[in-house]
Amino acid sequence: MKKFILHILILFVFNSCGIKKSMDHKPDLSGFEQIDTTRIKHSDSLYTLGNNQLYQNDLGVWEMYLEGNALERGVAHGSLGRELIHHQETAFMSKLEEMVPSEDYRGFLKTFVSWFNRKLYLYVSEEYKQEIYGVSRFGLEKYDDFAPAYIRMLYFHGAHDIGHALQDLMLVGCTSFAAWDEKTSDGELLIGRNFDFYAGDDFGEQKIAAFVAPKKGHRFMMYTWGGMIGALSGMNMQGITVTINAGKSRVPLVAKTPISLLAREILQYAGSIEEAIAIAKKREVFVSESIMIGSGDEKRTVLIEVSPGNFGVYEVENGDQLVCSNHFQSEAYSSDRNNKLTREESHTQYRYDRMQQLLEEEDKLNPLKAVEILRDRQGLDEHSIGMGNEKAINQLLAHHGIVFKPAERKVWVSSNPYQMGEFIHYDLNQVFSDYGQGIKSSSVSTKEFNIPASSFLQTQEYQDYEAFRVLESKVKGALNSAKSLDEDKARQLVKLNPDFWEAWYLAGRIYYENKHYKSALIHFKQARKREITTIPDLKQVEKMIRKSTRKI
Repeated sequence: MKKFILHILILFVFNSCGIKKSMDHKPDLSGFEQIDTTRIKHSDSLYTLGNNQLYQNDLGVWEMYLEGNALERGVAHGSLGRELIHHQETAFMSKLEEMVPSEDYRGFLKTFVSWFNRKLYLYVSEEYKQEIYGVSRFGLEKYDDFAPAYIRMLYFHGAHDIGHALQDLMLVGCTSFAAWDEKTSDGELLIGRNFDFYAGDDFGEQKIAAFVAPKKGHRFMMYTWGGMIGALSGMNMQGITVTINAGKSRVPLVAKTPISLLAREILQYAGSIEEAIAIAKKREVFVSESIMIGSGDEKRTVLIEVSPGNFGVYEVENGDQLVCSNHFQSEAYSSDRNNKLTREESHTQYRYDRMQQLLEEEDKLNPLKAVEILRDRQGLDEHSIGMGNEKAINQLLAHHGIVFKPAERKVWVSSNPYQMGEFIHYDLNQVFSDYGQGIKSSSVSTKEFNIPASSFLQTQEYQDYEAFRVLESKVKGALNSAKSLDEDKARQLVKLNPDFWEAWYLAGRIYYENKHYKSALIHFKQARKREITTIPDLKQVEKMIRKSTRKI
């Protein structure tokens, strides 16, 4: 009887609030039947479809070239990269299953997601809906019970926004900077950023350097993954760069324009900073975000700060550098309560200050020095804060790092792992010239300008960190499910990452659950002595100190 009532309620929800209409929605598909979907496999690393192609270089990064109108680009993306799309869908849905192990709760979540996204299609442009539809024709059928492929792909483009708002996908703090004039070796604009989007290790395995020649708008590149048409980090042939940094958001009640699609629109259609600002003003968003816009030709960088109900633009006056973490800096947000709270309680101000320190230490920045800054693992004043601490510029978690020289249309993108692998160099003038001459059976990168992988990858410290991450995940899983844990795991955690507060905290939790309260107290106090990431984390450590003291 209870299940029957539940099904009736779900049916009511699906047929109310516009959900059924959104689930049935499709974009204009005129001409779709005439589009060639047949890809040619030349080898395990090269696929083509007409003039479009997908090639995997020797560092494991896929290089994708797309051209044509929206439907043509989407179909080419989907057909060429179907295995990459399947990999990302599986990784994302597996992460969801890990977070929500109960099948009943996942059923409720599916209903809630459908309700939350009921108006999403109204805020996505027809062009991008067509492109997403083309991609969706190659999605995995086994996930159609969650949502039809096209609707599901629309949902995925809002996952970045929802994750930042709800903090459920371990999306941690991105940090970016821009420097010019006296701060760079040639006086030209130089931009660097880490994109710390994390939805599980599998999700970050495959990366795509996408080079797009749309029928309308500017040619551009972006660093992305299979199935993602939104822009996270990118540059166009007008020398406009786009990167996004999440701000503190209220929990939204309905999805609107995904930030990645707003960033994509700027990348495709803006030829100047003023045009980028005008595009951003047109769109309604449902979370808060800083969008760093650089212009090589203007030698100028601004932060466009958007949120539901507010809009600001921040630019440095009489300076030669700009830093962005995850708080807003424009006058429009000077009295914003959420912005103030995130500066006080999270790690955004700490990373901002650390980036300022690193920039002050470097007299004349170049791409190599920019990469070294993005790889920095230390805390303020070179203090060791443990590997994986979210207060570090390099949290050893990033999906990618990227460096732009927009005046020269040059970009460097990281290869695995994190932003520690070799940075691959692309000259956009050369890239689009090469693709214009037909199918390329080799990389379009300029290898002689690549930046070497970090020497840290050859150290025992790196091996310890990788072992720590595996152990940390197992320990958290066991603690969440109230499973007993061998105290040897507590000793291993501390040994593998001794300067990280959370290693000591998790070790303390193991001792506490095993009723060894004196050992638990010692470890919680050791955690308290280290650089704890946020105020809520600090309060939790202090709570466990009090609880252990009472037990003794």
